[in-house]
Amino acid sequence: MEPIILTEGMQAPNFTLAGSDGNQHTLSDYRGRKVVLYFYPRDNTPACTNQAKAFRDAIESFHAQDIVILGISRDTVASHEKFVTKHDLPFILLSDTDETVCHLYDVLKEKNMYGKKAIGIERSTFLIDEEGFITKIYRKVKVAGHIEDVLENCTL
Repeated sequence: MEPIILTEGMQAPNFTLAGSDGNQHTLSDYRGRKVVLYFYPRDNTPACTNQAKAFRDAIESFHAQDIVILGISRDTVASHEKFVTKHDLPFILLSDTDETVCHLYDVLKEKNMYGKKAIGIERSTFLIDEEGFITKIYRKVKVAGHIEDVLENCTL
């Protein structure tokens, strides 16, 4: 199945995934609020931990604008629960172990790690407005400065 090429202004693909809070989360349930949907490679890796902690440290700025943060990786719910607890993350991480949502958002890319090729999640963030439309897409995200950029674009 070919992924849909997502562009800014499109309706965000809807999905339902299990969350680190033990509940099922459907994207359309968040209509009426802005959503920062971020995809990251793995729990407890250095860059992914720094990214999650940066979102955590800026949570008040997101809450002040009634913005929901949802993180997605291919890790299990159990892994997410440990990651959330270890780093006191005040937002929900969603488990996409079968890669359905990763395919919907076209974030699985070939990576070259130490000479070995593998398919992994390309760090990506999608800003979704109150009506469920994608307002900003970030691909190949670098963690440094990303949260500030996201916050700035959420206020536009």
